Parts: sequence; C-alpha cells; structure tokens
Amino acid sequence: MLSIQNIAKSFDALKVLDQLSFDVKDGEFVAIVGPSGSGKSTLFQLIGGVSPIDQGAILLNGEDIQQKKGTIGYMPQQPCLLPWRTIVENVTLVEELQHKSNVERAKEWLEKVGLASFIHAYPNELSGGMQQRVSFIRAMVSDKPILCLDEPFSAMDEFTRLEMQAWLLSIWEEYRKSILFVTHSIEEALFLADRILVLTKRPATVKKEIIVPFERPRKEEIRHSAAFTALKQQLFMYLQEEKGDMYVD
Repeated sequence: MLSIQNIAKSFDALKVLDQLSFDVKDGEFVAIVGPSGSGKSTLFQLIGGVSPIDQGAILLNGEDIQQKKGTIGYMPQQPCLLPWRTIVENVTLVEELQHKSNVERAKEWLEKVGLASFIHAYPNELSGGMQQRVSFIRAMVSDKPILCLDEPFSAMDEFTRLEMQAWLLSIWEEYRKSILFVTHSIEEALFLADRILVLTKRPATVKKEIIVPFERPRKEEIRHSAAFTALKQQLFMYLQEEKGDMYVD
C-alpha cells in the first residue's frame, strides 16, 4: 500500500524530517503522534504531492507518487467547505475538478451518515461535527486508496470529539479504507488505530512503533481498562522524552 522510505525534508536551513520510514498496509488504520512542530503536517504535504522530498521515496502500491497530486484522499483540521456551495456540491467538488462528478453517489453517502435532510443546505446551517462529516465523505467519494486525516477533530469540544471518533470507526469498520491519522491526543490514537507511530522532535524520524492490542470493534469501555491506561502512560513517556513544546492529552 503506502511505503515511506528514508525520506528527508528541509526548508532552507531548517531540517524537518530525517530518514523517516514506515508502511501503511491495505485496510490498516495507522495513527501518528509526536511533539508539536515535528513535521506531521509536512509529511502529509509530501505524501499529497504538494511539496518535493529532498531524498528517499514515497510509493503507493509500488508507484512513485513524488509530487503527484490527487493520489490520496485528504481531510484537514478544518472542514474547508465552500460557503456558496450546497453540501452535496461540496462533496462532489474534488470529483468535479477531475471531471468525473457523481452526484447520486454523493447523495447516497450523505444519506448513509445521516445527512440526507441537509443535502441542499449550506455549510453555515450545519454544526461543526456535521461539517467534518461532510469533509470526510468528500475524501471518501474521491475513491483514493488511502485517506490522510490531519487532526480532524482537534477543534471540537470533548463530547463532539468522542462522538466523531465513534462515528469514524463505524464507517471505517464497514469499508476498511487505509487511513493515516495525525493527532495530538494519545487517547484518540489508542482508541482508533491498529498501530501508532511515535515521532521524535524535529528533525523527525520514527522513535517507536506501538501495536494496539485491543480487539475490534472497539467499545467505549476500553478507555477505562487497565491495559488502555498503561499504554497511554507508556506513550506519554515516549513523548516526554522528546521534551520540546508539545501538547498531549
């Protein structure tokens, strides 16, 4: 599926990534945590073809996707919905740009996630959580082999965030898209992912890889288990070792 091979990236004299390597398998949910400023968003820019790498390789199903745009599905921190377009028009935007819009498929997806009555509404008529659902569906209907989600729930209140985590898992359990998920929340990473990659401080490389042992489908009760708490403390310790200015919860 996705193979990141010894990549490095600098901006002038600032080295952001160094010898960073990992894989994401078909249907796997991989979370990335690390200190603030360790290059997590930069990594997504490189995978998405927005910026060139200095060295190494980025392969998707064996194909070099360096500086090739449109090869991944992407969901940013903010929904980034166009206010003058209806919800269904926002969902079909990426496909329109690729000259293959499918309005009926977009409507079917919106119905699946409980937004059937908002198809012709505008973004300002939706709550923050509903807007993020639309943003995720837009990434899903693009039908890319992997979705890169960049802290999609970070701006939400705690209750909405928990609700959105459960919602995301329910969709992922059904369709098993490969997901690469950046988060500052250790608990979120543990609840959602199959594997967690802990990055070092800048220039970032992989410090630790954690295999999450909890069975699927995940239940809310797992958050209160001794095993969950122990892993959370272990991950926090790895991040503390990197020191620096960071936020984890």
